[in-house]
Amino acid sequence: MKTSNKLKILNDPIYGFITIPNSTIFDLIEHKYFQRLRRISQMGLSYLVYPGAHHTRFHHAIGCMHLMQKAIQVLRFKGVEISKPEEEALYIAILLHDIGHGPFSHAMEHSIVNGVSHEEISLQFMQYLNSEFNDDLTLAIQIFKGDYHRKFMLQLISSQIDMDRADYLKRDSFYTGVSEGNINSDRLITMLNVKNDELVIEDKGIYSVEKFLVARRLMYWQVYLHKTSLVAEQLLIRVLKRAKELTKKGVELEASKPLSFFLNNKITVNKFDANCLETFSKLDDYDIVSAMKNWQYHNDFVLSNLCEMIINRNLLKIKIKKKPIDVKHFNSNIEALQAKYNITEAEASYFVFTGSISNQAYSRKKQNINILQKNGKVKDIVKASDQLNLKALSKPVTKYYICYPKDKL
Repeated sequence: MKTSNKLKILNDPIYGFITIPNSTIFDLIEHKYFQRLRRISQMGLSYLVYPGAHHTRFHHAIGCMHLMQKAIQVLRFKGVEISKPEEEALYIAILLHDIGHGPFSHAMEHSIVNGVSHEEISLQFMQYLNSEFNDDLTLAIQIFKGDYHRKFMLQLISSQIDMDRADYLKRDSFYTGVSEGNINSDRLITMLNVKNDELVIEDKGIYSVEKFLVARRLMYWQVYLHKTSLVAEQLLIRVLKRAKELTKKGVELEASKPLSFFLNNKITVNKFDANCLETFSKLDDYDIVSAMKNWQYHNDFVLSNLCEMIINRNLLKIKIKKKPIDVKHFNSNIEALQAKYNITEAEASYFVFTGSISNQAYSRKKQNINILQKNGKVKDIVKASDQLNLKALSKPVTKYYICYPKDKL
């Protein structure tokens, strides 16, 4: 009987060679649900700003698993006991932490699927895979949900200095070419330790943590909240919202079967059953791009213009300000557009809208980043650091924006 070699090696542009640790992890990576992540963009429509940002959730998940391997190695070396089942569970949990992302990562959560977060969908995928993999994912699910008694294990997957952030900052920095985000993930992981069942950073790593937080702040303003990426994502949300609105009125729109399902059905947390999950697993970036290429020629004024804007990168103008947008300024833009194209106020609001963005590199209300000092005491990074700017980084900064057409649609 011929068996395939499951201890494969992948070549990653960031870390070099990544080893798949065991056959269960290999089989999960091979599964169609995970392979779908190859067709989900890691940074949504950011490639409209940074042409190199075409990497996917697949790249990111594999990178996170690699960093988790390093973290376990470091912690074991420092005397932290991690059993073989716990090790495998950590690999599974970090590998599948983003499996529930929809097309273009975040746009779907606000449009096609109502109020169902990607974390909730990830959990559903993990539970389904658990039944298929003879309950091999049970411990991973416990850790992912925060039900496992060893707190630091969840912190490795989801906290303010987890393997997820350690990978995406470095990876997104690489693919966008924005060097400010290039953190030293090796150094951060080498400084990890566990004290009182909590993840801590040894005090020698304090400057690496400071660099990490500054990098996070800069990446948010420069990349994730870049005004062009912001307006493109808002347009995509509105494309899907308009498509859903038209479908509800009985207008038939050309779309793939999975996309048609979500356009024709109102999906909420309670209605997200096994059938929904299977249909969702068939939905990716290609369904949305293909639909927009067709819809740009639709006779609906709103839908066709929104799609044409994204396809041809002829986006709305966006202005970002420190104070909330003046209502008069907003209303004058709406009225001008209504008059110019003889459209309703509701239709005009697809092209003229306001919103706010917020950036907080470090939150002291969430799971803190704790520094383990030489005397064995644990201190929050803000108190342990001699950098005054870390206090500033822990305060949220909110900005306000208005989007409107440049000249004509």
